[in-house]
Amino acid sequence: MCAPFDPQADKSKDEIELGTHFLPKFDSDGLIPAIVTDIDSGDVVMFAFMNEKSLRLTLETKEAHYWSRSRQELWHKGATSGNVQDVIELRTDCDQDAVWLKVRTRGATANCHQGFKSCFYRAAELQDGQTNLSFKEESPLFDPKEVYKK
Repeated sequence: MCAPFDPQADKSKDEIELGTHFLPKFDSDGLIPAIVTDIDSGDVVMFAFMNEKSLRLTLETKEAHYWSRSRQELWHKGATSGNVQDVIELRTDCDQDAVWLKVRTRGATANCHQGFKSCFYRAAELQDGQTNLSFKEESPLFDPKEVYKK
């Protein structure tokens, strides 16, 4: 098991917000939100959660690991699809309760399990009093039924 990160509880606000020690603040479920962007385009490609182990593995391997809340398991991005996210930079926000991963994706460069480059492939629009979704990416980069045959 990975060694724990230092807790914020015994640190001052200045140490957390202006210091040089990484002191991630996990929520009551032991998770921290992770915003993921493409290093080249700057596009947001994913939003996920990390637990202590996935964050530690990400820092150690320079490949993105997450915690799947729906499956309740550690998830190495691209282990099944081949679309591994190489982490170029990992940042934290001022109070260290969220992280931002800048990645370059290998494989088909799809980051979404539906085969799209980004998980944010649709936009919400209000039309005639109804909110509809419109596709902002033309088509998936791979067929998820072929990749995830489970």
